[in-house]
Amino acid sequence: MPRRIGLTGGIGSGKSTVLAMLQALGAAAIDADAISRATTAPGGAAIPLIAQRFGADFITADGALDRARMRERAYAQPQARRELEQIIHPLVGAEVQRQVEAAQAAGARCIVFDIPLLVESGRWRAQLERVLVVDCEPETQVARVVARSALAPEEVRAIIAAQAPRALRLAAADLVICNEGLSLEALRNVVEQAARSFGL
Repeated sequence: MPRRIGLTGGIGSGKSTVLAMLQALGAAAIDADAISRATTAPGGAAIPLIAQRFGADFITADGALDRARMRERAYAQPQARRELEQIIHPLVGAEVQRQVEAAQAAGARCIVFDIPLLVESGRWRAQLERVLVVDCEPETQVARVVARSALAPEEVRAIIAAQAPRALRLAAADLVICNEGLSLEALRNVVEQAARSFGL
């Protein structure tokens, strides 16, 4: 059975870079966020169920979830968010399982689950052998995201504030990669060390 590793980190931590390095070393990657987004994209598996539960006006003209309208509903009625999750989570779970089985069939020694909300969700930990957290200073996060996007520093700080607190992520970690002041080559060396402990 392949090792099951959860990967998480705040915005701008370098999590995606670490994931790409792990894939280059032979890990199979499962992106829980991308799977979740796909269920509510045009033609996604959740769309008919959302239309049935919330009404057709929650679906955009191109057949996707109207996120703005759903956000308004969830803000006004917290129960709506739970109902949406009850639709999406089983679909995500089924697709994750399908991808796990495909990775096993392909002979993967390690499966890395890219889970941005790993700490917040609470439902992932039992499915994972180890949790790998990519970490850096908050001001480093802000600088990286500002450099790669059109966001202002205060907007990035608001995103960071909405994510799990750094201390909570670190407390959930079995292994931490401190991505602070490292060159790409130095980061790759750290990732390779971690990968060896995952059987890669």
